[in-house]
This record gives sequence, C-alpha cells and structure tokens, in this order.
Amino acid sequence: MALQCGIVGLPNVGKSTLFNCLSSAKAQSANFPFCTIEPNLGVITVPDERLNRLAELVHPQKIVPTTVEIVDIAGLVKGASKGEGLGNKFLANIRETDAILHVLRCFDDDNIVHVDGKIDPVRDKEIIDMELQIKDLETIDSRIAKVQKQAQTGGDKQAALAYHVLSRLKEALEQGKSARTVHFETKDEQRIARELFLLTGKPVMYICNVDENSAVSGNAYVEAVRKAVAEEEAGILIVAAGIESEIAELDDAAERQLFLSEIGLEESGVNRLIKAAYRLLNLETFLTAGPQEVRAWTFLKGSKAPQCAGVIHTDFEKGFIRAEVIKYDDYLRYGSESAVKEAGKMSVEGKEYIVQDGDIMHFRFNV
Repeated sequence: MALQCGIVGLPNVGKSTLFNCLSSAKAQSANFPFCTIEPNLGVITVPDERLNRLAELVHPQKIVPTTVEIVDIAGLVKGASKGEGLGNKFLANIRETDAILHVLRCFDDDNIVHVDGKIDPVRDKEIIDMELQIKDLETIDSRIAKVQKQAQTGGDKQAALAYHVLSRLKEALEQGKSARTVHFETKDEQRIARELFLLTGKPVMYICNVDENSAVSGNAYVEAVRKAVAEEEAGILIVAAGIESEIAELDDAAERQLFLSEIGLEESGVNRLIKAAYRLLNLETFLTAGPQEVRAWTFLKGSKAPQCAGVIHTDFEKGFIRAEVIKYDDYLRYGSESAVKEAGKMSVEGKEYIVQDGDIMHFRFNV
C-alpha cells in the first residue's frame, strides 16, 4: 500500500521547500502566495537500512523499498472553504490523502513575508483547522437531513446509526473541534465515520519549520505549538526545511551525514518525517528476500498473515496455506535462509499469526 500524505499550511511557511527536500520533484518555491498552482506529487522511498543489510547476504538482482507519495498543494488562506485564494479545488486534493502534514512557520525572517504580517504558528494552525472544519460541516449537513428522514420514517437501523454518527460529528465540528477528536466504540460506527472521508478526520502531524539554530531543540514557537495541540492525537516534528534543502543537494552520503552531525542531528528531518508518518498511521513493514529481489512491504500493525499475503497479491490471501517466517535478527545472525532452517529458527505460521515489523516472510498458497 502506498502511503499518501498531503502537505498543507498557509502561504510562505515552507511547504514547497519541504516538498523539494522530500521528493526528487522540484516544486516552484518563491516568496509569494500561491506559487504552487497545481498539486505537486512526489514519490519517495522509505529509508530502511534492513534492506541493505539483507542484500549484502542475499545478493539479489534488485532492492525494492516501499514508498510514500507526497502531495504539495497551494497555501490555504482564511476563507478557503468558501473559495478564497485557490479554495475548494485544493481542499478536494487533501480529501484523497491518508494523512495530513501541517507545516507551521516557527522561524523569524524579515526577507520572507507572512500572509498575516506576524509570525504566530498557533494562530496559523487555527486558521487552517477552521477552514477544514467548515468544509467538513458542509459534508455533514449535506447528508444528515436525508439520513434523519430515513431513520425516522422508514425505521432503517443503518440510517439511524448513520444519523447518530453524523450528529456526534456535527456537534464536535460546531464546537470548533476536529472530527478526529470524536471516538466511536463500535466497528460499524467507525466504518461510517471513515467512509465520510472528512478532512479533519485524518491523522495529522504538525511540522514545525524552524531556523538552523533551533533544528535540534526547537524554540518558543515550537513550545507554543506543543501546548496548543497537547490534547490532540497528533504528532509533532521539528524540521529546519532550509537546512534540509541544502543537505538534499549533497550527492555524497558521507557529506550529508557530516553536515547533520555539525548541526547536532543524527538523522535527516526527511527520514524522521517518513518514519513518524508511519507511526502516525500505525503502519509497519515486513520483508521478502530472494535472489530476484529484497523488498519491503507496508502493512497495518496488527495484521494477520493472510492479510499481509494479500499486500503482495490478492491471490496470496485467497489461497493462503501457511507463512514461513524468519526474524530479521536471526537472518543476520545465521547469514542465510538455509542456515536459519538448519538452526531451527524458521517458524511455520497459520492464519492467526500476527505479523511483526521486520519479519521476513515467505507465503505458501494455492489458488
């Protein structure tokens, strides 16, 4: 499954600079609003050193990492839900993503104008939140009357359940809360809420774009954001997009690592962002290893073996017989699949096996 994240924020907060760091695609980055006229889509590989370590042992023809799709859209402004700025067109692009990366400007720079004239990331966050909430309310209002009528006149139990879900979401949104703050107990309720594809129902990560001096520990702006989102189920990541942009221009990996070390970072913001996005969406990775390829596959944490087999191909899930599983550490310790088998470290698992992050899988199936 290809994870798709949408980058949002006010104009001139560093969205397109961050996108350029994340992707080989080059979005126009300029000091004025709406320089991104069409949504930019970039596909980036998920960093996973385990693939390289396995490849050293297996010597495959190719290495295939899993990927993340990043969508960069035009800067939203107050009134976007009503068509201000570039408005509804770009809100529709957000609706299609799995998660939202909300970039907040947490740095001072007189050379880069702010659309509201003053740096205040909490206010910026609230502006974007309100626009997304207004749009979600429109979605709710367009459906709730019809569902209510079906529930009351027809005695439709599903309609009654949908009305309950819509009513709870409407109440939260009218209070200025995002849909993700509403928790539903039953799977049916959760399904109905999920199928609405609400903008504020998506997992969100706040990316605090800071200056170089704040890249490691943040600053007062970041602390204000932390306080403002303390009760939200959201991630926070500190990234110095300007520095990341310079690092991305370096071709040599050793040079990039040296650059990071000099500013006190062990890992680039790009890598940290991708890994954090995986955690945000409760995703993990299993591996396959053979002479043709060593490959990473993304799955939802807690998935059972047949579901993971289906990630490779639907036939694998339909005809699932069993899974042969090698733990990553065991593969490294013994050096090959045959050595792992001889040591009795390969397990044979059935349909109830819950796949773990880093498991090296081989599926047996019959269709």
